[in-house]
Amino acid sequence: MFVLVCGLPGAGKTTVAGEVVDRLGGVRIRTDVVRKDLFEDPQYSDAETDAVYRTVVERADAVLDDDQHVVLDGTFRERDFRTPAYAVARDHDVDMVVLKVEADDAVVKERIRQREDDASDADVSIYEHYRDKFDPIQTDHVVVDNSGSLDATRDQVADAIANPTAARPSPDA
Repeated sequence: MFVLVCGLPGAGKTTVAGEVVDRLGGVRIRTDVVRKDLFEDPQYSDAETDAVYRTVVERADAVLDDDQHVVLDGTFRERDFRTPAYAVARDHDVDMVVLKVEADDAVVKERIRQREDDASDADVSIYEHYRDKFDPIQTDHVVVDNSGSLDATRDQVADAIANPTAARPSPDA
């Protein structure tokens, strides 16, 4: 199975991706970690971001080649970042689930302020910058509301994984 977990900084993508990995096994590929693997002193330039997403997709392809589940964990805020990932799922003919993680504004801001020892460098200003710039997802997906309790989030993830869409999004989705 191929699971793409996306959403704004602080929404709880890594929590949701971790829950998916706990349920399925497989390999999680996190954009924040890949960025730091590739760049000693990340500058967050467009070229750097393109390299990160390209590498994430290449790693996902390799994981699927090994017949393992793969979970991608990143904002995937632009359609151009999601489309190559969808193509990998299609090429491997695996079930795919897209989970868009959301949370109430106040919850996100508080989570970001409380982060410690996290691979993400996003702060509240980054969250606010991208809040209105997230390209709409134009394929089947599940919205996970991560505003409440961890148990409520786990229940939503369990439902999404138990009922995967076998959709093969079009390249422009």
